[in-house]
Amino acid sequence: MFAYHAPPGLLQGRRILVTGASRGIGAAAALAYAAHGAQLVLLGRDRESLAHTAQALAAAGHAPAQLVALDLEHAEAADYTALAAELGGHLDGLLHNASLLGPRAAVEHTPASEFARVMQVNVNATFALTRALLPLLRKAPGDASVVFTSSSVGRKGRAHWGAYAVSKFATEGLMQTLADELAGTPLRANSINPGGTRTAMRAAAYPDEDPQRVPAPAQIMPVYLYLMGPDSAAVNGQALNAQ
Repeated sequence: MFAYHAPPGLLQGRRILVTGASRGIGAAAALAYAAHGAQLVLLGRDRESLAHTAQALAAAGHAPAQLVALDLEHAEAADYTALAAELGGHLDGLLHNASLLGPRAAVEHTPASEFARVMQVNVNATFALTRALLPLLRKAPGDASVVFTSSSVGRKGRAHWGAYAVSKFATEGLMQTLADELAGTPLRANSINPGGTRTAMRAAAYPDEDPQRVPAPAQIMPVYLYLMGPDSAAVNGQALNAQ
């Protein structure tokens, strides 16, 4: 695992938005950030699912989270503008965690509609949300961080990972481009490859795998904490691995 021990107050007073916060890595990140002092904005497709994460935060004694229901597959430009206005104030961190797996199929057997759907959520929505929230991130009183979720197949292509792999290559490109634009400012951008993790997406990709052979989301949080806290203020444009 990524070697980092986060101090208890690492994120004290920081306001962090997490996408795909209803379950899996997104929910685990929200809990980890809150446990280290952050105020959470949880974004997901529907408020009912987000409520489970919010309840977990409350049960652990953390500050109440702000819930934002936004379907990234169908959101339009006006929705992102409205979201930024609704949030107001500033953000200290943005974790892009929401992703679609799409079909595990050869390129020639991947329906164009499914390819477009994966790209819409994993790339287009990520771009649109980042663009809308950059003004709030720039208002952070100190350093601020944008973290993109990548994958090993977004760093080296692999057969039958078509749409998902292409979307993660695009994610890395977006991160690198943004990071270069942010160089010399208090705002930074980096990516994380979570590696094999015990999530619903992993189970869909590897249905015959024993889930106990891969770590639970809570076990890979050190790198997520590191990139959101001040200890990584000088780290920009880097592709890190959680495992």
